[in-house]
Amino acid sequence: MEINLVRKSGKFNFEAENSGGFTVDLDAKPEIGGEGKGFRPMEMLLIGLGGCSGIDMVNVLTKQKEPLDDVKISIKATRKDQEMPPIFDVINIHFDLYGALSVQKVERALAMTFEKYCSVSNILERSATLNYTYTIHQ
Repeated sequence: MEINLVRKSGKFNFEAENSGGFTVDLDAKPEIGGEGKGFRPMEMLLIGLGGCSGIDMVNVLTKQKEPLDDVKISIKATRKDQEMPPIFDVINIHFDLYGALSVQKVERALAMTFEKYCSVSNILERSATLNYTYTIHQ
């Protein structure tokens, strides 16, 4: 795995590129001179959590032959602003699942995702409280 960053403009605006050629823009918060030209680094961690857990959960539900029509993921987090560095304190991730899904299989898929498969959640839960919830929309 390799990521390369180049500064695009201003003080803090970077473009990150992976080995597949995909890019994402990053920038600092305006309070320190960021210009709002990209995601902030801590937001990227939350994106990684959503992507990792979403991929793993969909994979488990697919193997369980559950009819998942769609999924939407919402993440809200708070940081320990009085500490340096201001790391995450609590991260709440919610899954809106669409389809005629079994509650038991969804709960098993999420448990497996967060207890076994999702490496990003495993890293983040070492320093923050990580909570997950779900709603099934038939």
